[in-house]
Amino acid sequence: MSTYISELGVSLDEDEEQQLQSGGFKKINVDLNKKSGGKDIYLWYKHGSVPITKVQISFKDKMAVGLINAGYTKINKDLNAAAGGSDLYLWFSKGSGEFNTPIVHITVTGDADDEAPMFGAGWERVTCDLNRKAGGNYIHIWLKRKEQTYICDVIATDSYGLDTDHFKAGYIRVDEDTNRGAQGSDVFIWFRQTTDPEKGLKDLQVSITDSQYQEYQQKNYQPVNVNLNEGAKGVQEYLWYKKEGSKNPIKAITLLLNKDVITDYMRAGVQVIKKDLNTGNKGSYELLCFYQ
Repeated sequence: MSTYISELGVSLDEDEEQQLQSGGFKKINVDLNKKSGGKDIYLWYKHGSVPITKVQISFKDKMAVGLINAGYTKINKDLNAAAGGSDLYLWFSKGSGEFNTPIVHITVTGDADDEAPMFGAGWERVTCDLNRKAGGNYIHIWLKRKEQTYICDVIATDSYGLDTDHFKAGYIRVDEDTNRGAQGSDVFIWFRQTTDPEKGLKDLQVSITDSQYQEYQQKNYQPVNVNLNEGAKGVQEYLWYKKEGSKNPIKAITLLLNKDVITDYMRAGVQVIKKDLNTGNKGSYELLCFYQ
């Protein structure tokens, strides 16, 4: 029996559920619109011999262009249908090479309290909340890969011009704008994964003051030269990484917008960088997190 996740589907009603079931798909029994007042929407998956290696979410038309050009498959069903939130679409890709490790399990958490233990169990969080701007519960897709992966590269973008190149080069976009609600540029963090722990990054930091910028420079961190607050009011914020050191390699990276689970994340061993990525403006409260 094939162990790879090879197809994904989304149902918006019972007729579509029956179609997917008859096609050999399995249902993940968590409503993607839980408590938001929209349709009962479910994610489905199918096993096969050619694995899915990337899963992305788009919530703006501009986010879709690079995905289309890079050959991603779109599931053309709004994950926020009738809920009034962002128009969310699910995309997947079947890549190969060092930066594409097969996905063997997929699941969904429908309650924020269920998230923190997932990291220690080897799951990878898809950052975008599937109830984005719709209210309701925080809903996230989680992936588990054939082998343990490590974050080996991080970059950031403040425009969409290079998206196609980044997707083709094996990068995964962290699908939440670090400028969310701040009325600045659309800024996204990206990362690549490898199964080689020797190539894994050892630490991440965020600077929100000039003195912190100088501190990380002096400590031999490398900057990602895109202001995470680009075009918005507020301080200049930069992501920093370190490839050397005695710390364990980083396995996962995500953004956290829910203050209520910060303590749970930290108790579960997730490193939460307590520097709001929208410091000095009226954007959403966002924290960068990583797991080693």
